[in-house]
Amino acid sequence: MERELALEFARVTEAAALAAACWVGKGDKEAADDAAVTAMRVMFDTVSVDGVVVIGEGEMDEAPMLYIGERVGTGVPPEVDIAVDPLEGTNIVAKGLNGAISVLAVAPRGALLHAPDMYMDKIAVGPECKGRVHLDASVKENIKEVAKAQGKLISEVTAVVLDRPRHAHIIEEIRRVGARIKLISDGDVSPGVATAYRNSGVDILLGIGGAPEGVITAAALKCMGGDFQARLCPEDEEEIKRCHAMGITDIKKIFTLDELVKSEDVIFAATGITDSFLLKGVRYYRRRAITQTIVMRSTSGTIRIIEADHCLDKKPLFKDERIKSMLDW
Repeated sequence: MERELALEFARVTEAAALAAACWVGKGDKEAADDAAVTAMRVMFDTVSVDGVVVIGEGEMDEAPMLYIGERVGTGVPPEVDIAVDPLEGTNIVAKGLNGAISVLAVAPRGALLHAPDMYMDKIAVGPECKGRVHLDASVKENIKEVAKAQGKLISEVTAVVLDRPRHAHIIEEIRRVGARIKLISDGDVSPGVATAYRNSGVDILLGIGGAPEGVITAAALKCMGGDFQARLCPEDEEEIKRCHAMGITDIKKIFTLDELVKSEDVIFAATGITDSFLLKGVRYYRRRAITQTIVMRSTSGTIRIIEADHCLDKKPLFKDERIKSMLDW
């Protein structure tokens, strides 16, 4: 994929973030999500790719747009798989909390695991810890390996975990070993990516979250030289059947980074909606808005932080009737 596409995908996540940020703190997560999805879909019409959504807003009968299997882009090569989460952290936006982003990952056709919408057990670390952690190792062993790899004391290692009852044993073990812990309410893509971003304050991500978000996180870590392992966690027979239907026969299989993202040609883009481990959120002033976006390509290993100052009255996106009708302006 050409480097120019990276900027085009940054414009896509910027659009979704600008639309969703209008709903920060207003208690309406559905409106925020609808605005982000619609804005992202509108912007995809301008991107010169032949794209297929492989991770999106659900199946065709569940989502009006950005559904799994939907064709996006102008229809010209390159042929790519696209994983999207227009608003990761709907509850975060509704409550005005930190951690919401708009995010996507792109790879050549067939390169991204078509992860079913279910839970996934995950572990994410940065480049220094690549090959040093394992999903089947104990929390204590993994924390010790991270400390050794980074030249830190165990008490200086920071782990991020979703604050859920299912993670009580992980939280207890992290505290017992003496590491620091940051609990998050929602949205594990941002802290997962932050494990590979210097000075983020995050060293390791542990626990069970969404499988689609896991693949998106893996795509970012592929660009950054980090490491990621995952195992699907189907909760019932129906979810097991969904795995089988997608060609995943070994439910207990541990997926490596290279199995989740089967290409060295990956683009990842994310724009902050509210402040997070990774990015600043959207800031508005006098009919303008400032966004911060991270864009990376695995082929070059370059990580760019783009701070953009948008004149909202001049943006075609906000003149589109599909967007105007959704914004609380």
